Amino acid sequence: MRKGLTTERPTPEMEPLDLNRPAVDQIYAALKGAILARQLAPGQAVSENDIGQLFNSSRTPVREALSRLRDDGLIVTLPSRGTYVSKLSEQQIRSAQFIREALEVAAIRRLCQMDLSARAMRDIEQALAAQRQAIVDGDRKAFRLHDDQFHSALAAATGLDRLEILLMREKAALDRLRVLAITDEAHMARLLSEHEAVYDAVKARDEERAVEWLRQHLRRVLGILSQIYEAHREYFD
Repeated sequence: MRKGLTTERPTPEMEPLDLNRPAVDQIYAALKGAILARQLAPGQAVSENDIGQLFNSSRTPVREALSRLRDDGLIVTLPSRGTYVSKLSEQQIRSAQFIREALEVAAIRRLCQMDLSARAMRDIEQALAAQRQAIVDGDRKAFRLHDDQFHSALAAATGLDRLEILLMREKAALDRLRVLAITDEAHMARLLSEHEAVYDAVKARDEERAVEWLRQHLRRVLGILSQIYEAHREYFD
């Protein structure tokens, strides 16, 4: 058995599938949420049969959901050993951060040279307002959700169809680190203030200031990577 892997299979609580929505989307979202919440911990075995029974689902949507999670880097399949929740990898985290920053900086530069549409401004401002409310409520899960919405809204505002997809895929490698990093309201407030600074600079078409704030924001999690490693060594390769 590979170091740090376990065949123990916990059964996280899952909502019943909504028959009016695609099963694969629901299974993927539920399993991803369980991995981010560490209900399925790094190194934990993932069984296709168990998941099918858990959701009362056929194999096809389960396999497709697992394929998506594999593409996200959240699970790994080892020949003759099985499928496991992947361990966190510093190399993978730094690589994903590098690619994400390159894409988002290019997006911000493009936005600073455009007139933001009314819809784009509404979507960005709604995400910011929802983050403020999440801080008031002390709801870290909601804050992360609306954090994602803010970055997605910026990507969508560029009008480049595939940009949001590419960003979300690279960000998936960072999501578990973000969950471990956001520990209190003060940290959430710092992240929100950086979002607001980026947006203000974009509206002012101040390209260099927008890029400076964005880079500071995106690199924040790398600044505490060593602390997270020391606190959660069992989650890392």
